[in-house]
Amino acid sequence: MPADPPSFEPKGPRPQRPDGAKAHPVRPEETPPTRVMPGAGQGGQQQPPSYSPGGQSTHPQQPRRPQQPHQPHHQQGQPPQYQQDYPGQPPYGPPPAPARPPRRRKRRRGLKVMLFILVLLLAWPIGLGIWANSKLNHVDALSGAADTPGTTYLLAGSDSREGLEKGDAGFDQTEGARTDTILLLHVPKSGSSSLISLPRDSYVDIPGYQPSKLNAAYSWGGPELLVETVEELSGFTVDHYVEVGFSGITGIVDELDGVELCHDEDVSDEKSKLEWSAGCHEADGETALAFARMRYADKEGDLGRTDRQRQLISSITSEAASPGVLLNPKRQLGMTKAATGSLKVDNDANIIDLARLAWAFRKASGSDGWSGTPPIATQNFRPGGVGSAVQLDEAELPAFFEGVANGNPPNTEE
Repeated sequence: MPADPPSFEPKGPRPQRPDGAKAHPVRPEETPPTRVMPGAGQGGQQQPPSYSPGGQSTHPQQPRRPQQPHQPHHQQGQPPQYQQDYPGQPPYGPPPAPARPPRRRKRRRGLKVMLFILVLLLAWPIGLGIWANSKLNHVDALSGAADTPGTTYLLAGSDSREGLEKGDAGFDQTEGARTDTILLLHVPKSGSSSLISLPRDSYVDIPGYQPSKLNAAYSWGGPELLVETVEELSGFTVDHYVEVGFSGITGIVDELDGVELCHDEDVSDEKSKLEWSAGCHEADGETALAFARMRYADKEGDLGRTDRQRQLISSITSEAASPGVLLNPKRQLGMTKAATGSLKVDNDANIIDLARLAWAFRKASGSDGWSGTPPIATQNFRPGGVGSAVQLDEAELPAFFEGVANGNPPNTEE
């Protein structure tokens, strides 16, 4: 016969709650689960597990501080505004933030814009260079002599009156062409670059002709004979020949909106039409041309003119390399049109060679280069048959050109 189940009836008086003590409030959601004791069945008595089998509490109940309603961890710390915006709804967290627009599409669009700008920046100078190269006028000029160390350029300023009208600066009745400006630019493999002004009235030997003034070589045989004459005088082989006409100087300066030129004396020269007040002034194309041609009102004569011609070319190259021109496509195009329309170059030269020439010219005209004339014995040499000429110092010429070739030109300008 099975034993009777243990009795859960209290065995004695229940402990009393201390005076003034309150029962622990138990919220419905915190009511602990009850269990049915064995043998109780459906009608069995249910007791909370916190009570002992005897039905009595194992320790007296202490007053407890009322607890705040439980909040899920994701809702804790949320402002009360949420309950105002969503009354009567469980606090499951704030509403989802609006979806951000896709960044990848914006990045792709930005990359396309940058790529387009880069293509324009590269395509413009390349296209301009190709166009300018096609506009160059090529002439037979180089002698074909054996190369010499370094790179040598010969620049000639032609005083052809072609393109000039009566009343323009530089216009007269002279037929044909001569050279008012003859510059020899040498870039050695190491050392300083040199820009040498060869006076056009220098009395020199001309291959195939009797000795005469240097500019007669151009009149008798054009660029080819001029190149041969300069090569025989200097000992350098000319690598590139560049010729600029008078009308080209005027157009180039006007496209640059003028250049700054300086001269220390007042000038009023009828032949060149130069009117000048002592000091530095912004000169337009017509004034710049007269500035480069004037010599009769200059007490230095032909040597003073060569100094001013170098100054003018230096001012042109400096202004052409300024940000106002390099960053302005319209001015670049106008400058290129004016320059290529008045230039003649040797058959081997291209637009890149001209860019190198401009860079070398700036270096030679700067503090790291040298510019001047070869040693001169006298400016009033009269050999007969040619009038007054410039006589170079033949005793010092070999050492002078050797120093130029080695990148060690004279320290002072003649």
